[in-house]
Amino acid sequence: MLKPIQVRLVRSPIGRPEKHRKVLQALGLTQMHRPVHLYSSPQVLGALRKVIHLVKIEER
Repeated sequence: MLKPIQVRLVRSPIGRPEKHRKVLQALGLTQMHRPVHLYSSPQVLGALRKVIHLVKIEER
């Protein structure tokens, strides 16, 4: 069973590479400090690893 996680965007994507901005948009992280509830699948965890310096991850 996949564990639910909560992800928040805590640093701005302004000035970051286009690839990072597209990953954030694909994860649904479009506004600062707004939580997004996801499941910890390998695909999601791989995408989060690309932008780990911009987000805060909490287990629910």
